[in-house]
Amino acid sequence: MADKTNANVGFEKQLWDAACVLWGHIPAAEYRKVIIGLIFLRYISAAFDKRYQELVADGDGFEDDRDAYTMENVFFVPVEARWSTIAAAAHTAEIGTVIDNAMRAIEAENKTLKNVLPKNYASPDLDKRVLGDVVDLFTNMDMMQTTDKHKDLLGTTYQYCIKQFAAYEGVKGGEFYTPESIVKTIVAILQPFENCRVYDPCCGSGGMFVQSADFVEAHSGKRDCISVCGQESNADTWKMAKINMAIHGIGANLGEYQADTFFNDLHKTLKADFIMANPPFNLSNWGQDKLKDDIRWKYGVPPAGNANYAWIQHMIHHLAPNGKIGLVLANGALSTQSSGEGDIRKNIIEADLVEGIVAMPTQLFYSVTIPVTLWFITKGKKQKGKTLFIDARKMGHMVDRKHRDFSEEDIQKLADTFAAFQDGTLEDVKGFCAVATLQDIAKQDYILTPGRYVGIEEQEDDGEPFEEKMTRLTSELSDMFAKSHELEDEIRKKLGAIGYEI
Repeated sequence: MADKTNANVGFEKQLWDAACVLWGHIPAAEYRKVIIGLIFLRYISAAFDKRYQELVADGDGFEDDRDAYTMENVFFVPVEARWSTIAAAAHTAEIGTVIDNAMRAIEAENKTLKNVLPKNYASPDLDKRVLGDVVDLFTNMDMMQTTDKHKDLLGTTYQYCIKQFAAYEGVKGGEFYTPESIVKTIVAILQPFENCRVYDPCCGSGGMFVQSADFVEAHSGKRDCISVCGQESNADTWKMAKINMAIHGIGANLGEYQADTFFNDLHKTLKADFIMANPPFNLSNWGQDKLKDDIRWKYGVPPAGNANYAWIQHMIHHLAPNGKIGLVLANGALSTQSSGEGDIRKNIIEADLVEGIVAMPTQLFYSVTIPVTLWFITKGKKQKGKTLFIDARKMGHMVDRKHRDFSEEDIQKLADTFAAFQDGTLEDVKGFCAVATLQDIAKQDYILTPGRYVGIEEQEDDGEPFEEKMTRLTSELSDMFAKSHELEDEIRKKLGAIGYEI
């Protein structure tokens, strides 16, 4: 149902319109830093103002008590960082300095954000008149109506803008942010619980952590009762993840700096209960030549030209004895036989680690259209020697001409299918889901493409006897052929009339 969507493209469009005001005034690579910083300030100020008014209405005099805000996962925003202060200075020469000082004040209030927030607004390269116009646009946005405190606001906005920036920056949006539909599906299937350890070795903007916390909270837990560990190699994206975690009140260990997961594993001793990730698709030149003897390659050395099976094995290495993995991979990983990848996949399958494979529809990402698959890898599977295959390529609905989204009902259907499989009550549905044994998979040369196992959806019987249907269809086809010949003759006559013969 389209009214219960996970997309909010209209709001992102407003923010992109704000970004466009800066067009031609600063380098493209600086757009996102400027915009993300303003989103952050506008959002935390809106949340603060809402809480402030609630406390004033209570009449207990706690409106200036920091604890009254933090207990609700709301930033306490000092006066110099409140949006009213920034909006008042929008059309002064000091607007850049005012914003930079606001960022410093926020960092002073929250030590986890030290040296994370952008402070380049006073730069002489940024036209202050234009910056003031952008501030005006943000002032007129009702942040609390279009968002809520648990929405991955920075992530979705960033991904939308990355689509626009990509032509200028040469980046792939999927490396920075995973669409909420995919993240929610992974979380709904894995079902993280209280006091669990959640890990993402390529965490992007931190969307997996946001949804995990939301899931636990929605199931009578507390948002801060999960242990979150992550890592990100891109400095700007790492900073954005830190901001995102702060907004959502999640105490995450993302390391003291950005770092390459393969070469500088910041969580070497971690054994996670849940690992959720969207690693860069088909990453080449990832440094295999320097890591051939690494302890993580238990099932085979990944090829130098593609890191897909390096990511998979890295995650398995960090998995607790009964841990679960949900990750996103390009479809090629399901069937490739090149450079030893087929052997690695075979070894992982024969170790009885692959619990489920879900083929996803195209156009779920803003900036890439290639089809992807969700892999679910589990230690201590409930259904030993069996794997669930789901073909979800027909699921979802189009939000606009280019972007597909899942409804909450779509996500629940996938989660329920997994639950029934784990309980041993699932019945195969042609064209949608099937349970295969290790022997079944071996007969398919260890290829994991769901279509090989779920088959083709059975067509509903229309009640028309076969002989009658064939008589009717052949008659209709004969009429079409006759009409075709008539049109062919007419075309020949027309061409002949102007001196052309066929």
